[in-house]
Amino acid sequence: MKTTAITIVYLFVLIFSPGLLSADLNRDQVIELLKDASKDKPAKLRRKDLKGVDLSNLDLRNADLWGADLRKANLSRSNLEGLNLDLTVMTGINLKEANLQNVSIFGVFLKGADLSKTDLRGSRIIATLDKANLSEAVITNVNWGVDMKNQPMGLMRVTLNKANLTGANLSGSDFNRALMRFAVLKNANLSNTNLFRVDLTGADLSGADLTNADLTGAKMEAVILEGAKLSGARLPTGIK
Repeated sequence: MKTTAITIVYLFVLIFSPGLLSADLNRDQVIELLKDASKDKPAKLRRKDLKGVDLSNLDLRNADLWGADLRKANLSRSNLEGLNLDLTVMTGINLKEANLQNVSIFGVFLKGADLSKTDLRGSRIIATLDKANLSEAVITNVNWGVDMKNQPMGLMRVTLNKANLTGANLSGSDFNRALMRFAVLKNANLSNTNLFRVDLTGADLSGADLTNADLTGAKMEAVILEGAKLSGARLPTGIK
C-alpha cells in the first residue's frame, strides 16, 4: 500500500506540476539553449528550476521564463525586454541595471529584490515589491495602478512598502491605489504621476519632484515633504 501511495503521488506531481521535477540548468546550459532561440521558437526555460543561477549580462529576450524558479538568481545587466514573467518565483533576485522594458510581472513576490538602476519603462507590474531596492530606477510612463474594471479576484495592486526609490524616475506613471507605506522616495521624480488614493503613510518624499502630481485621496500621515516641489500638485485635504 505504501509503495502504491508513493507512486500515485509521484504521478500526480509529474502530470500536474512538471516544473517541480525539472532538472537544474546551469549558466552554460542556458547559454546553449539561447544560441538557436528566436521569438517564434524561444529557449524552453518555462517553469525550470534556475535557483541561484548566474544569468547576468545575458540577452534573454528569446527565452520563455514564464513560471520559472528564479530565487536568488543573478540577472544583473541582463536584457529581458518584452518578456512575460507572470507567476515566476523571484525571491531574493538580483535585477540590478537589467533591461525590463515592457515586461509583464503579475502575481510575483519580489520582496527585497535588487532593481536598482533598472530600466522598467513601459512595464506592467502588479506584484509585491516591499523592501525592494529601486533606487535610481527608470519607471517612467508605466501603468502599475489598479485596473478597477478587471478585479475578479479582489483588489490586486502593486505594493512598495518600505521600498527604496531614492532618485528613481517615476514621472508620468500611474500608481493609483498602490501601497507605499514608509517608502523612501528622496529626490525621486514624481512629476505628472497618478498617485490617486496611494497609501504614503510615513513615506519620505524629501526633495522629491511632485510637480502636477495627482495625490487626490492619498494617505499622507507622517509624510516627510521637506524640500519637495509641489507646484501644481493636487494634494489631499490638510496637506500644504
